[in-house]
Formats: sequence, structure tokens, C-alpha cells
Amino acid sequence: MKPESLAEQSRQWQAAATRAGEEKYCLRLYVTGTTPKSNRAITNIKKICEEHLQGRYTLEVIDIYQQPVLARGEQIIAAPTLIKRLPLPLRKFIGDMANVERILLGLDLRPNKKHVEANGKTK
Repeated sequence: MKPESLAEQSRQWQAAATRAGEEKYCLRLYVTGTTPKSNRAITNIKKICEEHLQGRYTLEVIDIYQQPVLARGEQIIAAPTLIKRLPLPLRKFIGDMANVERILLGLDLRPNKKHVEANGKTK
């Protein structure tokens, strides 16, 4: 039996979470030390996660000054950057995470208002 790829393991984990009725979110926030912008991003994303994903997420905060290899591996070009690894598709958000509507939409937690208005209903 050959070992499974990381992508295949992620797909299986996501399928299991979906079957259980609630998807699990795997998030990584890349910051630059303890700057005001980094601190705001940490506070904002923790608040969003607790309000909308309580018990269904993992959040890993990575300081790119302390772990530059991880930032290079993810091709981080600006900080703070949030990466939604699961559920797929992978998404990246740059900034202090203050635009809650944008973050929720990107995490697929709230319907797109334009789509709702155009169709008169939510999908």
C-alpha cells in the first residue's frame, strides 16, 4: 500500500467533516511580530472565528520573523495574511481582517449579497 498524498488526506478529512454535518476550518495567519497591524489581525480573526465557527476551526498564528521558512513555503508576500487551507478551495486574505463581510464571504460563511439580490433567494 502506498502512502497517501497530503492533498488526498485533506480531501478525505474534508469529506469526513462534511458527512458529519459541519465542515472543519483549518486557518493559518501569518504576521510580522507584535506590530499594531498584526495584533489587530489576530484579534479580528479570533473574534470572527469564535462568532461564526465556534468549535469548528483551528487557527495557527505564525510569526514570519521567527519562522521564515514557513512563509516562503506558502509564498507569503505581505503580512498579515490569512490562509484558509480547509475546506477547499484554498483562499488567501491580506490585511488586518477588519472587513468582516469580506472574510465571511471568502470563508463561504455568508451568501454573496449581489447573488441573493439578483436571484431573489439564497442558494
